[in-house]
Amino acid sequence: MKERPIGIFDSGLGGLTVFKEVKKLLPKEDIVYFGDTARVPYGTKSKDTVTRFSVQDADFLAGLKVKMIVAACNTSSSFSLPALKRRYKIPVIGVIKPGAQKAANATKNLRVGVIGTRATISSGIYEKEIRKLNPKIKVASASCPLFVPLAEEGWLKGKVTKKIAARYLKALKKKDIDTIVLGCTHYPLLMSIIRSVLGKGVRLIDSATQTAIAVKKIIDEKEMRNPKKSKGRYRFYVSDEPELFKKIGARFLGSNIKNIKRVDVGA
Repeated sequence: MKERPIGIFDSGLGGLTVFKEVKKLLPKEDIVYFGDTARVPYGTKSKDTVTRFSVQDADFLAGLKVKMIVAACNTSSSFSLPALKRRYKIPVIGVIKPGAQKAANATKNLRVGVIGTRATISSGIYEKEIRKLNPKIKVASASCPLFVPLAEEGWLKGKVTKKIAARYLKALKKKDIDTIVLGCTHYPLLMSIIRSVLGKGVRLIDSATQTAIAVKKIIDEKEMRNPKKSKGRYRFYVSDEPELFKKIGARFLGSNIKNIKRVDVGA
């Protein structure tokens, strides 16, 4: 079990921010990543469809003998995590709870904001998790659907991106929020522009970083650390042509992607 890889899946590219943080915290662990690029985005689909896709994604990783599964997609984590946890004996973790926990601990004035895709925001899952930790916390949210294409196109700075961010975040700025959860794994790429709009007084919670910390904690608690002394090996799988994933993914990781294959998980 210790020598098995960690499995990470996402609807596309965003989960690479989780991959990057896990790789940083656990450099000797092998990691398998699957991006469902043929069926992206999940954020516009129904709960039943997202759950069905997520189960297929996780089944693919389970077939590769992973030792744990990370649903590195906020929409999958919102809708399908209970079904995934019932299905597998190995640990399964999403990105919602780690980010919610950090936000609940970080806020000083008990006012937290959440930004994410329409599906994640409409599910109310972050508000539920945060208020479960502290019922006194007031949670406000805003969907920011254009942040995903902006991140993938590399429009991380500039007047256009800042205007869009200001439009999305305008209502949250009025609510005296001191902590905001980046409730989509694409959003860390836009952190500097989000911070410039909100100001230095607002703390940004990167759910990708918090998820990686949670993964490390589980690995250590269950004594599943890979005993090898060499660096981890990484494999990437996608459900559509890999070239675009390889090109844009390098921007997410800050390095070139190798060992990438196309597979059909819906077959």
